[in-house]
Amino acid sequence: MDHLRRLGKGISVPIEPDAEGFTGRECPDPDCQGYFKVEFGTGLEGTGLPCHCPYCGYAAPHDEFWTREQLEYAKSVALRRVSDAVHKDLKKLEFEHKPRGGFGIGFSMKVNRSRRPPIHRYREKLLETDLVCGNCTLRYSVYGVFAFCPDCGVHNSLQIFHKNLDVIEKMLDLAAETDQELGQRLIENALEDCVSAFDGFGRELCRAHADKSSNPAKLGRISFQNLDRARSRVLEAFGVDLSASVAS
Repeated sequence: MDHLRRLGKGISVPIEPDAEGFTGRECPDPDCQGYFKVEFGTGLEGTGLPCHCPYCGYAAPHDEFWTREQLEYAKSVALRRVSDAVHKDLKKLEFEHKPRGGFGIGFSMKVNRSRRPPIHRYREKLLETDLVCGNCTLRYSVYGVFAFCPDCGVHNSLQIFHKNLDVIEKMLDLAAETDQELGQRLIENALEDCVSAFDGFGRELCRAHADKSSNPAKLGRISFQNLDRARSRVLEAFGVDLSASVAS
């Protein structure tokens, strides 16, 4: 069984990145199972580093984040290689003894198989947002916008908030350079976007740190469009006074 023996004690099946350089990952937490992608070679350097789910924050070794499609593909490739090796070894045992004389009996052994085990191909999924972590520079892709960095575990809510503020600042700069009517409309839109950005930032911070809240079920009711109400509810939920760090 030479061919089978050459496979050794394990079969290595490479998982190739997609056209954008991303490799799919899937959260092993059964309550999440969120799908995301990372670009290996960016982000933190070192061996044995954990992976963090960008949606729920679950952390575990990278070899626990294989997607179900990747595992099915790897199993099918391994089965194909074992099947091919066994087939080649059995083919080497083929023989044929032709009959001799008028009443001789001949016998032979031929090895055939109807088809090889199929390979379960897959494609990485398209996601909504490509991000670069502002803390460790990992490039990753997720559903939605807000996420934990799969490498360093830092939540990107502040990074996204700053990006929104940069856009708002550009809108205000443009308003100062255009006619009064259009400028007024740009200022109004910038104000609405600023309020929405702060509200989204606050809500996402509450969601990301729900495990530290006294009552996680109430966090969904917190709106940061009314600062006085938000202050009292954050104080109740987290024991943090938002006004304590604001100069009077």
